[in-house]
Amino acid sequence: MAQAPINRTTGVRSLVTQPALEIRNLHKSYGDLEVLKGISLTARDGDVISILGSSGSGKSTFLRCLNLLENPNDGEIHFAGEQLKLKRGKGGALVAADSKQINRFRSEMGFVFQNFNLWPHMSVLDNIIEAPRRVLGQSKAEATEVAEALLAKVGIADKRHAFPNQLSGGQQQRAAIARTLAMQPKVILFDEPTSALDPEMVQEVLNVIRALADEGRTMLLVTHEMSFARQVSSEIVFLHQGRVEEQGTPDQVFDNPTSERCKQFMSSHR
Repeated sequence: MAQAPINRTTGVRSLVTQPALEIRNLHKSYGDLEVLKGISLTARDGDVISILGSSGSGKSTFLRCLNLLENPNDGEIHFAGEQLKLKRGKGGALVAADSKQINRFRSEMGFVFQNFNLWPHMSVLDNIIEAPRRVLGQSKAEATEVAEALLAKVGIADKRHAFPNQLSGGQQQRAAIARTLAMQPKVILFDEPTSALDPEMVQEVLNVIRALADEGRTMLLVTHEMSFARQVSSEIVFLHQGRVEEQGTPDQVFDNPTSERCKQFMSSHR
């Protein structure tokens, strides 16, 4: 059996862990329009990767392809070292070849949407306990205990019996984050989680995301909040016209980008 490699700096044999998420050469087209042109990305446990770029650069499409909310045309998706089994659908795009596997992947890959996607006919508490009861098999008492702790964590414990339309946008998004956390995800995907919010509500949601980053959560974040991305990210990926145009640490990408397009983007978002 092969031994783990030795760290040259410390001399200590390190354990090699599989990346939390690995994307290889992902392509996505809508008819003749190629939106993603071969994107590769690796997220290790605890990474916070912010995905930046102009509107139409493919950011949200990329995120939605990771759990097949959109079906890519080519590429590989590996989650915790396990490759997602894909097959060609009728339209030529890749679809899940194993329904049990994609359902498991989705349950372990949280997704926080731009527009909250809470069920309007359910209270906040019921929104949060629904999936843990159905998918994880938790009892109502167990799911409720976890949900109430999460609502306290995101600062809306007093809203547990309210309905989504009785909450502000910021409160709805925090409820949506609590709903995602209730599934105990290994990776959380955030698709522009503050873009539907009034400016005064943005910070309360960013504070929750920052706290999750501080906990060591593995997250991919599509955002237009530049200063926040710089503060919380371990890595920045800048997309332009469906390709990774720039990639590196926040300091590298914000202060010393090599791509002209990235330089223009950063200077226009100071």
